[in-house]
Amino acid sequence: MNWYLKVLSQWTDFKGRARRKEYWMFFLFNMIFAALASLIDYSAGTSNFVSGSGLFQNIYSLVVLVPGLAVAVRRLHDVGKSGWMLLLALIPLIGAIWLLVLMATDSKEGTNKWGENPKEVA
Repeated sequence: MNWYLKVLSQWTDFKGRARRKEYWMFFLFNMIFAALASLIDYSAGTSNFVSGSGLFQNIYSLVVLVPGLAVAVRRLHDVGKSGWMLLLALIPLIGAIWLLVLMATDSKEGTNKWGENPKEVA
């Protein structure tokens, strides 16, 4: 949970680097909270079966949009790639697979142009 809160507190930080653990723990808790928001929508009757989302889920998605982008950019920086590589997600299927590979790749050793390796600092 501390990793999730760390990402939320660094919501404006698109510089620097983020470890794999930071990214994937944020991803895990994000999925849990999104599922909870969906359950709340279903229970409260605010879910829209046509679009597949509801009021609480949409609000939650808007709240974590920028922090999620920021941690993804920092994660790409950690593997030595530019944050603009997130645009690969626009390529159907292949872009998502390539981003998954990049997000799962281990940190580049030492310092790069985005800062020191957070794994070595910790």
